[in-house]
Amino acid sequence: MNFTKTTEQASKYDHLEKMNINQLLTNINKEDSTVPLAVEESIPQIEIMVSQIVSKLKNGGRLFYIGAGTSGRLGIVDASECSPTFGVSPDLVIGLIAGGDVAIREAVEFAEDSTDQGWKDLEEYHISEKDVVIGIAASGTTPYVIGALQKCNNNNIITGCITCNEGSPLAKTAQFPIVVTVGPEFVTGSSRMKAGTAQKLVLNMISTATMIQLGRVKGNKMVDMQLSNNKLVDRGTRMIMEELDIDRQKATELIEKYGSVRNAINNYGA
Repeated sequence: MNFTKTTEQASKYDHLEKMNINQLLTNINKEDSTVPLAVEESIPQIEIMVSQIVSKLKNGGRLFYIGAGTSGRLGIVDASECSPTFGVSPDLVIGLIAGGDVAIREAVEFAEDSTDQGWKDLEEYHISEKDVVIGIAASGTTPYVIGALQKCNNNNIITGCITCNEGSPLAKTAQFPIVVTVGPEFVTGSSRMKAGTAQKLVLNMISTATMIQLGRVKGNKMVDMQLSNNKLVDRGTRMIMEELDIDRQKATELIEKYGSVRNAINNYGA
């Protein structure tokens, strides 16, 4: 299959080693500034994907991210933040990476080249038609991800993807592709840069919009966040003070009694 990997095309900049630090930083920033505009063009695709996810999660389904390398790590980061931020079960949004957990910290050679392993990894979670799987791959050619999505399609599981190359095999495999075309990287082929930034922005949008749609935010506040450190307890206390118009002592008593901002607010005066 012939298609142009824009993420692999030569950088617009050359002789990087001759640039001083300010020139390097300025030019990297100049390239980075184009990413949000590229993401904006993909909002219609993201909207369709989020609608599918919300529908499935409201009916007992889960969201899976699956990727390799940087893409896999970004999915794991987003998945791991959902539970503490929105108070959902850690099993609701799950990130999988080629090579397993060891690959989060260090590269696992050739892990992404297996067309079968992605589906095997999903099967360990008893994947079903209730669930949604989003494949993440900047190149759009990662066998581990494409193979997993193909098996999902064959088993009536909704599939999406986040990629940065138009017309890629991954974009053609996913039922609901999200393609953010960011163009060549500052360092040729280093898709951890603009492509990675684009994927992170899209993941933020997907998980945040989904959780809001599921009722995990009140007003603009994370009322279901896990109060797992002093900073978050303080934030929760201030939320309660503002919402109920009460002093800190009373808000502290409520948060200690009910254990969450939402419960404290809902049970105030009960």
